[in-house]
Amino acid sequence: MNQLPPAHVPTTNHHHALWNLGFRPFYLLASFFSAFSVLLWSMQFSGDLPSAYLKGAAWHGHEMLFGYATAVIAGFLLTAVRAWTKQPTPSGVPLMALAALWIGGRVLLLTPLAMTAAVVNAAFPLAIAVAIGVPLFRSRNVRNYFFVGLLVLMALLSLALHLALQGRFEVEPRLGLQLALDVILFTMAVVAGRVIPMFTNNGVPGANATRHALLEKCALGAILLLFAADLLQLPQNVIAIIALLGALAHGLRLSLWKPWRTLNTPLVWILHAAYAWIVAYLALRGMTALHLLSGSYAIHALTTGAIGGLTLGMMTRTARGHTGRHLIADGFEVLMFLLVQIAALVRVFGGIVSPDFYLASIQLSGLLWALAFGLYGVRYWPVLTRPRLDGQAG
Repeated sequence: MNQLPPAHVPTTNHHHALWNLGFRPFYLLASFFSAFSVLLWSMQFSGDLPSAYLKGAAWHGHEMLFGYATAVIAGFLLTAVRAWTKQPTPSGVPLMALAALWIGGRVLLLTPLAMTAAVVNAAFPLAIAVAIGVPLFRSRNVRNYFFVGLLVLMALLSLALHLALQGRFEVEPRLGLQLALDVILFTMAVVAGRVIPMFTNNGVPGANATRHALLEKCALGAILLLFAADLLQLPQNVIAIIALLGALAHGLRLSLWKPWRTLNTPLVWILHAAYAWIVAYLALRGMTALHLLSGSYAIHALTTGAIGGLTLGMMTRTARGHTGRHLIADGFEVLMFLLVQIAALVRVFGGIVSPDFYLASIQLSGLLWALAFGLYGVRYWPVLTRPRLDGQAG
C-alpha cells in the first residue's frame, strides 16, 4: 500500500489551492489575526496604544470571540459539512466573499463607522449559517441542524453587543460577551465529545476512551443551564451551583477519555489538555460567583486554555488530514501546543499566585499566544495554499 509523504516533504505541485475549501483561508486568517490582535491588546492594556471604536476589553473580547473563534468555527464547519453531507460548500469566489466579509468586520472595528461595523460583524455568522444550512437541509442531516441555530444566535449576540455599546439597546455589553462565550463553550463541548474519544482510540492503541450517555447529557445540559442562568441574570449562588456541578460532569467526562494514555501522541494530548481547561473554567467560574476569587481568571481559562488549545489542535489535525498528510505532529507543532498551554497557565495563575505579576502575566501570556499562532500561520502557509499531496480535491 502506498504511503503518503510526510509533512516536511514538499509537493512538486505548486498550484494555488487556498480557495478550494473553507478550512484553508479561515485557518490562515484566524491564526495570523489572533497573533496580531493579542499583541495589540497587550500593548493597549499596558497603555502603549489608544483604544479604537470598541474601547478596552470590549474590543479584545469581541475579536477573540466574534473574530478569531468564529473564523475557526467557520473554517471547520465549511469543511466538515461537505464531508458529512457529500454536498458542496462555498469554494472559489463565494469563499473569497465570505473571507472578505470577515476581514471587513475586523477593519471596520478600527474606524468610527460603528453601525456599519455592527451590521457587517453580525452578517458574517449569518452568511456561514446559510452556507452550511443549504447542504445540511438538502441532505436531511438533522443531527447537525443545531450548528445553524448556534451561528444565528452568534449573529444576534454580536448585533446586540454593538447596539448596547452604542447606547441603542439597554443591556450590559458584558452580558453579550458572556452569552457568546457560553455558545462557543457549548459548540466546543459538542464537537469535543464527538471527536476526542474517536481520535484517542484511533491514535492511541488500547486507549479505550469511552462515553456514557447520561453523563453526556449532564455535561452538555450544564452548559445550556449556564447559558440560561446568564441570560436571565440569575443570582450568583445559582450560577455557582450550575458551574461547579458542570465542572464535576465535565471532569468525569474527560476521565472516561483516558487522557493519561495520550502523553506520547501530541495531536491527541493537546485536545485533552485543552478540554481540561473547560473543567478549570467551570470550577473557577463557580469560585468567582461565590466571591472566593475575583478577576477574569475563569474567562481566560476558557479563552486562552480551552479555546486556544482546542482550536490549535483541531486546526493542525484537520489541516493535515484534509491535505493528505500523516496525522503525526512534528517538532514545530509540539512547540505550538506547549506555547499555548504555557500561555494559559501564565495568564490564569500568574495573577492568582502574585498580584504584583498581574501586568507581566498578561504581557508574557500575550507574547506566548502570539508566538504559538504566528508559528502556525508560518508553518501552515505552504500546507494550506497548495493542493492535497494525494491529488484529491479539497
